[in-house]
Amino acid sequence: MKLICIGRNYTEHIAELQNEKPTDPVVFLKPDTAILLKKQPFFIPDFSNDVHYEVEVLVKINKVGKYIDKKFAHKYYDEIGLGIDFTARDLQAKLKAKGLPWEKAKAFDGAAVVGKWLPKSDFEDLNQINFSLNKNEETVQNGNTSHMLWKIDELIECVSKYFTLKIGDIIFTGTPAGVGPVAPNDVLKGFIEDKELFSITVK
Repeated sequence: MKLICIGRNYTEHIAELQNEKPTDPVVFLKPDTAILLKKQPFFIPDFSNDVHYEVEVLVKINKVGKYIDKKFAHKYYDEIGLGIDFTARDLQAKLKAKGLPWEKAKAFDGAAVVGKWLPKSDFEDLNQINFSLNKNEETVQNGNTSHMLWKIDELIECVSKYFTLKIGDIIFTGTPAGVGPVAPNDVLKGFIEDKELFSITVK
């Protein structure tokens, strides 16, 4: 399975990192080795002094598809989740300055938190999902999927042009504003509406 990640999908997050607004979704991949193992802490890697959290709504693909039209995309997933795209911001900045890929900064071991999954049927409108991230019991990110530049079904249409989607693949749909650094002993908790979907400790 693969993790397909979308960058720059929330306008306020684009602004806070002083990036250009894209004309098409920004897409990058993480390998399955990036998934943080269940009940394990996140260890800050020794090659970065500035690792940031980025909370994101996740979509799990449930059947194989290629060139999926937006109007049929809803048939390719039935679970919604929440996770973190950990980013070594200092390393990413160096790579971006040289025009190089981001994988060293975003695809390292443990850089993808995948929380619990909820049935899609739990939601009246997938384009009105509230989600948030707490750091040490303080809310640091608040988002709603209505603010996505490209909605879930549009993302599936886009990425399936380039990659065959397979059962178990996960799409990270982008992060809202409020990203920031983690430090040892931080506790990060992610919520969709009022349901806690993950809790991890930073080491």
